[in-house]
Amino acid sequence: MFAVGRRISKHIRITSGPQILLTSSVPSGRKFNAMNSITSAFVPNAAGDAPKQLEYIPNLKLNDRNEIPLLGYGLGTANFKRKGGPAFDEKVVNNTITAIRTGFYHLDGAEAYGNEAELGAAIKRAGVPREKLFVVTKTSVLPGETIELAFSRSLEKLGVDYVDLYLIHHPFWASSPEDQSAKWAEMEALKESGRARSIGVSNYIEKNLAPILATAKYPPAINQIEFHPYLQHGDLLEYHRKNGIAVSAFGSLTAITKAAPGPVDLIYEKLAKKYGVGPGEIALRWVLDQGVVALTTSGSEERLHGYLTKLPAFKLTPREVEEISEAGKQKHFRGFWNHKIAANDHR
Repeated sequence: MFAVGRRISKHIRITSGPQILLTSSVPSGRKFNAMNSITSAFVPNAAGDAPKQLEYIPNLKLNDRNEIPLLGYGLGTANFKRKGGPAFDEKVVNNTITAIRTGFYHLDGAEAYGNEAELGAAIKRAGVPREKLFVVTKTSVLPGETIELAFSRSLEKLGVDYVDLYLIHHPFWASSPEDQSAKWAEMEALKESGRARSIGVSNYIEKNLAPILATAKYPPAINQIEFHPYLQHGDLLEYHRKNGIAVSAFGSLTAITKAAPGPVDLIYEKLAKKYGVGPGEIALRWVLDQGVVALTTSGSEERLHGYLTKLPAFKLTPREVEEISEAGKQKHFRGFWNHKIAANDHR
């Protein structure tokens, strides 16, 4: 059973914000190295430092001082509502309630997923106070629409007074750098209103971020990108770290679910055997151990429970992270946005 709160044990306190916590200790027989011992609360930030090994998944401190849980549940992919489906999908609601009650309090949605109403229903029915949840949604920046209009529509569907994070879903709507800067100013107005606690972007690369950073009063707190060993984006992570922008990753299991066979397969298997987990946990740990937020989705309570019990119980060494990274560079694979991004674009 998992709980969310500010205290983990009589020795450890969490600073603030929603947490994914484990009430159980390390599995018997497993020991922490002294360098990773649990001695105090730890909140990593956008500098990219690997989180310490703890009995829980910590928060990541953003550049606006708000915090985001390092592990989140995504409403895209398996929960994406496609045309021809039900007007209101109870399966999406039930999947999300299962995730919340299992311990996933970071919920990542988007208007493009078509299921903001389902996410809102799950929030109401799950029985967890709103303030303990970290709710994310995104705007697609539809032609002729203001950010305010899109945001107000999302709030109504979600049935909440505010979101913890609001993102521009992609940069492909813009025809010029000036468009990016102007739209970002609209995002900043939302932040100042308090209805979007943090603001950020998704699927942006350096050329999209540069015009925003040149004029921003509040720089993006985070950029959500597809990130896995076969799509490491060159120097993009370092660019984010230099500018204090956190990174969250979707598609982290792509090397397993879409791009197998590949050069990381044997490494995943070797490390899974070493740590007594599955390849999926290795793939997510590779993301977390680079200080990147990891998003995952599943309708399986068992799998979600496994992530929350297994991921805090081990940590890849820097050498293992590098081994996966180097092997991943032997193959390029993009699982999303292929209709907008050239096949040979590694950025």
